[in-house]
Amino acid sequence: MRGPHTPRRRLGQLVSPAGGVAPSPASSGSQPVISTHDLTRAFGAGEMAVTAVKGVTLDVHSGEFLAIIGRSGSGKTTLLNLMAGLDRPTSGDVVFQGSDLASLSEADLVELRRSKIGFVFQSFGLMPLLSAQENVELPLHIRGTGWRERRRRALDTLEIVGLGSRSKHRPYELSGGEQQRVAIARALVTDPDVVFADEPTGELDTATAMSIATILRDVSLNQQVTVIVATHDVTLSGMSSRTIEIVDGTMNGV
Repeated sequence: MRGPHTPRRRLGQLVSPAGGVAPSPASSGSQPVISTHDLTRAFGAGEMAVTAVKGVTLDVHSGEFLAIIGRSGSGKTTLLNLMAGLDRPTSGDVVFQGSDLASLSEADLVELRRSKIGFVFQSFGLMPLLSAQENVELPLHIRGTGWRERRRRALDTLEIVGLGSRSKHRPYELSGGEQQRVAIARALVTDPDVVFADEPTGELDTATAMSIATILRDVSLNQQVTVIVATHDVTLSGMSSRTIEIVDGTMNGV
């Protein structure tokens, strides 16, 4: 695992050998960073019950760029939330780096999400009155990191996503693509092992979506961060190292 002071490369310095698609590390025999076994999540009870995820068994390896695709309402976001520890399964289990998430307290799950996981959302989720730099600093501020270290790491991470010159701009002064780049920088600034992204290109035009997809691919390839996205964007899924499809809550293929 990379330490907080590990030098980072600017995204785009490396090009993957297979036409821009990052190679899957699963073939290297590495241990999964996340495993699910017979994972099921139902909402409601009785005749009104809806099973959003049905018996999903899946291994995700370190450094992999995994795309979970499916139609709206297919269960892909629910699966993402279960894997990230944002929701608890009705049955089955999720193992994150050897720890069964069901065995962790809520405080342990909060600490896991702060230290090991980054999140990117469709709606960006930026604080409107804070600058790009201040938005990126937020996770470090919550962790109690000193202001000098927060500033250094925030600026370094904004450089990674190509926004070093826009660090003082507030969200309303940035385009949609730039705002999503800030959100990605915020997800990366804590040096996570896994980044979860839920429809990260859903509110962007085609050209901007392509640039965000490229950044996420390069995060996986250059930074050796596991990236897991829920998406219906064929451009984004086409850049992944592996794609699975969720149909009515069931994993349709690998």
